[in-house]
Amino acid sequence: MKLKILTLAAFTALFFTTSCKKEVAIDIDAPDALYTNRDTLVNPSEDFFNYANGGWFKKNPIPDTERSNGIFRTIGDTINNQIKQICEKSAFSNDSKGSNKQKIGDFYSSGMDTIAINKMGIVPLKSELSKIDAITDASTLLSSMAHLRTIGASPAFSFYVGQDDKNSTKYAVFLSQGGLGLGNRDYYFNTDAETVTIRNEYVNHLQVMSKFLGENEIVSKQNAITIMKMETELAKASRKLEAMRDPVKNYNKMSVAQLNKLTPNIDWDKTLPLMGVSKVDSVIVGQPEFYSELNSMLKTHSIADWKTYLKWDLINSYASYLGSDIEKQNFKFYSTVLSGVTKQKPRWKRVVEQTDNSLGELIGQVYVAEYLPKGTKEKLLEIGNNIREVYALHIQKLDWMSEPTKKKALSKLAKIVMKVGYPDKWKDLSSISIDKNAYCSNVIAVNQWSYTDMISKFGKPVDRTEWGMYPQTYNAYYNPSNNEICVPACNILVPGFEGRMPDDAVLYGIIGGSTFGHEITHGFDDQGSQYDEKGNLNNWWTAEDLKKFKQKTKAIVAQYSKYEALPGKFVNGDATQGENIADLGGVVMGYEAFKKTPQFKTNQKIAKLTPDQRFFLSYGYAWMVNIKKEALENQLLTDVHAPAKYRINGPLGNIPEFYKTFTIKEGSKMFIPEKDRVIIW
Repeated sequence: MKLKILTLAAFTALFFTTSCKKEVAIDIDAPDALYTNRDTLVNPSEDFFNYANGGWFKKNPIPDTERSNGIFRTIGDTINNQIKQICEKSAFSNDSKGSNKQKIGDFYSSGMDTIAINKMGIVPLKSELSKIDAITDASTLLSSMAHLRTIGASPAFSFYVGQDDKNSTKYAVFLSQGGLGLGNRDYYFNTDAETVTIRNEYVNHLQVMSKFLGENEIVSKQNAITIMKMETELAKASRKLEAMRDPVKNYNKMSVAQLNKLTPNIDWDKTLPLMGVSKVDSVIVGQPEFYSELNSMLKTHSIADWKTYLKWDLINSYASYLGSDIEKQNFKFYSTVLSGVTKQKPRWKRVVEQTDNSLGELIGQVYVAEYLPKGTKEKLLEIGNNIREVYALHIQKLDWMSEPTKKKALSKLAKIVMKVGYPDKWKDLSSISIDKNAYCSNVIAVNQWSYTDMISKFGKPVDRTEWGMYPQTYNAYYNPSNNEICVPACNILVPGFEGRMPDDAVLYGIIGGSTFGHEITHGFDDQGSQYDEKGNLNNWWTAEDLKKFKQKTKAIVAQYSKYEALPGKFVNGDATQGENIADLGGVVMGYEAFKKTPQFKTNQKIAKLTPDQRFFLSYGYAWMVNIKKEALENQLLTDVHAPAKYRINGPLGNIPEFYKTFTIKEGSKMFIPEKDRVIIW
């Protein structure tokens, strides 16, 4: 399906209609995505997810190259094709060394040059591997750990510089758990057949990767056992996914002297400067018990064991950018075993995505200038403000919240900063040097720049204008430390409405509800609600209101924990509660904003669908994602988002208007008894 960005004329007409209540021509005879995406053999009261999207799923099976298929993949393909054009034009631009186009073009060209990449093999990592070989004692081991993270690896633990949760005006040093090749601790301990198989395959993968490092069969087998043992010990000391959601329990500020006392085998006065931060008086340790275990492991494991582990972490960090044999093995485990993807994407897609990941700041400037109609930022902001307006009205009418807390909630809502479209200023990537003949080295160079950019913030005033996404990234976020949402420009993309204006139901179901409404609600979910209007971790609730709010969050946890995504495997209601709260708040606010439009007020039918039907189908369209079984298993273990099916069926099951629109009756699978329905915001 081809897509393109809505024209400025379409947006102008749309908002003229919304604000002035004038008639706008909508081609009601044109093919309508909401109408054709449906599977009318499915009863909406039994499974609205498949009713709304099943027709599309039948026509568009998941490709062998993908873990899922749906709206995100479709829009992603459109954006990738646009970025490909930017990359190819840049590759033939002959711009001077150091220019943006030279960097984009040469990075892309280096990734497409498989002859040079295969010829180099593992050579791009040779110097770093030699440094690991040179480790002789605990001191040089810690120096190597510090150095490796400056080039994009992340051995043993997680380190970053970010805003202090309790003082958002300052940057702080954070230390947290990490170092797991399988990503999530539960992979090391769960006993179901699928997870046991993954663990066995992981050991085989470790063995093969060790051979690529030049080891023989016997040594490679022993290396795999060593790495698995070390990672299992780290995993045992790691907190579960749901436990990582508590910002208070994961905020443990201590002086460097106290940290040294916690980990006497690590001299942080020497290690932190090696990682690029000096004059550090305090650090925020997310999980102190993890660092106690790491401290012990520095003694219980030999230097040889640690060297084996560090080499694995290095090659694992860069396997996708090395010779084809290493890249294919990396794909086999992380894509096929973990996600069920049996075939690699075409080379150009992989390289385009990596070029965007690495140089998205530069690509974004071209994207905005050449692919985005002027006025997009202003129009998206207008949608966001419409959602904020109905949000305020909802807070004012809440029957469970007292006036003092309402006043603070409204103040926080009013102060939410909306970063919409694209940044007003771009980051300076002039210091990055890109070589047309060195793909892996180019990735390392960008990672070094990113790391340096991060640590350079320490000791400086917080830059609240900084963006955490590119304008061509089809996603959005809420940042509690800045009390801000970010909605990149490409969120304007609406599949199936090429060359014509989508109606208000679509606009407020997708852009209004699942994007703006969703992200604003993150400021009031189980985590975001703990931050005040200035972005500080600070309780602004009365005791009674907080108690009522927690009762409501427990209710949504209970609701989602009952959803059986796979036989015997349920949604993690605790880990996903923040996203579930945001989904529910988003669709409610999107619907309230939609009720103010002429389409709703005049009960205008489009493609035989009533306004309410179109709105709820649009919300279903926003999460139209079909996913492979293996990828779904991985999501249930590692993702704080519920599977797409429950991001649709879950919130809608709490909304009375949805019941009326699709005649949801007691006894149907979509029916939730009124006493059990969750109403928060």
